[in-house]
Amino acid sequence: MTGTDRLRQITEAVCEAGSLGVAELARLTGASEMTIRRDLEVLAAQGVLQRYRGGARSLVLRGEGPPFALRSQEGLEAKRRIAAETAALIADGESVVLDSGTTCLEVARALEGRRVTVMPLSLHAVNVLSGAPEVTLLVPGGRPRPGELTLAGPLTEASLAALRFDTAVIGCCGLNAANGLTAYDLDDAAVKRAAIASSRRVIAVTEAAKLTRTALAHVAPVSALHAVVTDTAAPDEETARLTAAGTVVHRA
Repeated sequence: MTGTDRLRQITEAVCEAGSLGVAELARLTGASEMTIRRDLEVLAAQGVLQRYRGGARSLVLRGEGPPFALRSQEGLEAKRRIAAETAALIADGESVVLDSGTTCLEVARALEGRRVTVMPLSLHAVNVLSGAPEVTLLVPGGRPRPGELTLAGPLTEASLAALRFDTAVIGCCGLNAANGLTAYDLDDAAVKRAAIASSRRVIAVTEAAKLTRTALAHVAPVSALHAVVTDTAAPDEETARLTAAGTVVHRA
């Protein structure tokens, strides 16, 4: 088990139980208690859980996605392939609204050297693109969500409504033909809908695992998506359903 896999297992176990002791987590993961204590310090620093003597309690509510700091280290190779494929679909001179999330952050990095106009919906991506010499950077208003640094609220939605983009690059928490594109956070879902409404073309980016998930908040049906960029592990059955619904699927 890699360190990232163990951190995710600890996060999920503590979230499900509410709190767990070091010894219990050591038995669950097969790691030493010393390793578990170090892992708990890492997760506490990321705001995932709160330490107490001999264990930890969760700060992540059930039904929420894993925290940004943990997700950002997972599946980086696949996310970078998805980002490169997505960037290849965007022509120089295009205007792009770029959603929040770890995969979209990799898309921001893939666009750093491109001559494009980009409005990121995350301060993480704003930071990446702020020094890119060829990028025309637009920063929306809004309220940053702690940890995620996602921009949301009426100011963000108003910023999106005032503009018309060539392409929206949208992340998700779940995506399938039956339930469409979904998100965990209601405010995030509203911003995604506003970005889609302001764009001529919509590209959804997602790791293969999300093609079997459905999150709480519905964002858009598959028919609203012009393309989906995912990785080579995407299940054939689900990609066939997406294609049948009229969405072009790219596997990177």
